[in-house]
Amino acid sequence: MKKYGVQMFGLRDITPTDLRLALKTVADIGYRYVEFAGFFGHSAEEVRSYLEEFGLEVCSTHTGIDKITPESIEETIAYQKALGNKNVIMPGIWLGTREDLDRTIEVINFAIPRLAAEGIKLSVHNHFREFELTDYGAVAHEELEAKTTVGFQLDTFWAFYAGKDPIALMEHYHSLGRLTMIHLKDGMKDRSGRALGEGEAPVEAVLAKALELDIPIVVESEGLDPTGAEENARCFEFLKKYHESH
Repeated sequence: MKKYGVQMFGLRDITPTDLRLALKTVADIGYRYVEFAGFFGHSAEEVRSYLEEFGLEVCSTHTGIDKITPESIEETIAYQKALGNKNVIMPGIWLGTREDLDRTIEVINFAIPRLAAEGIKLSVHNHFREFELTDYGAVAHEELEAKTTVGFQLDTFWAFYAGKDPIALMEHYHSLGRLTMIHLKDGMKDRSGRALGEGEAPVEAVLAKALELDIPIVVESEGLDPTGAEENARCFEFLKKYHESH
């Protein structure tokens, strides 16, 4: 069975107070890669020791734009290298005004070569508004594609919610060499999240396409239903059953 990653935001009922326990929990479930959404005061060396203790690897970190500006990027690079991470993912972009979007693109274009020089790839994670036409006439995802070389971590649920075909988007970004990884995620058309196989998103088709393209897969299931551990364990059972039947 393929090794799957998990976005640690889905265990935010544990991570702020006991990151080590949260990592042990996902390892016990069966995940082998982790994507961080904050480190809660832990040094990179501490976090790396937890990963080694539980046989985990970091696949990526969600890192805000404020951490990749000229003023902050060197500290970010030092932390990421000490952690052993090669994928920095911006967890969304600011779309408020044309100036905000232009500034985001400017920071991205500054950060890409500086990170690349250290063996780190920069990618962007989408929500749904990046696919919508703003009131100033821009579609952010199209602007990022045209004006940067940033990678894309496609959140397939949010693409689905935005009315896009996540399969077509995966194929498109993969053809450009810019599909870094996907978030495999389920949910309802009212925006509420669900464990894999419990919502309305085309998760089986997305999973099949990601396996076909051999793209890294990070499970994101953040409903804490009834706990983060239990919800993400159901997701892993979904993956096991899929592999058993294919």
